[in-house]
Amino acid sequence: MADYTLDNPPDLSISPEKVCFIIVKARDFDAKDVVTDPDDSSNATDDAMLSVLEDHKDDPVVQEISAAIFGMSEDEQIDLVTLAWLGRGDGTLDDWDELRAEAARAHNKRTAAYLLGMPLLPDHLEEGLAQFGMSCEQ
Repeated sequence: MADYTLDNPPDLSISPEKVCFIIVKARDFDAKDVVTDPDDSSNATDDAMLSVLEDHKDDPVVQEISAAIFGMSEDEQIDLVTLAWLGRGDGTLDDWDELRAEAARAHNKRTAAYLLGMPLLPDHLEEGLAQFGMSCEQ
């Protein structure tokens, strides 16, 4: 078991910029509301742009997050999940190796769907980065 600290964190395969991109997009996704008029035939300007705040199947934010995650290497995806778990409180920085090993065992082609289904994903990722002494405001 490694002795990780803020001064001696584990190496990340994913850049903070990629994590921050996912955080920003996940916040956009979390702002969505339920669809109130699924058969609406008007365009966005006719309904005062309210439909852009609804969670439609073909949501471009979901597509953008999914494409970004799909474009990552397997190691980057595993680190992203591990950061979310770390930020969620599933362990501390000292548990990184074990958390990452579990994320590697659970890794599959549904990483984006898994992460998008995680409540408070952007908060967990931010907290995970914070444990590495990083933030999206740098």
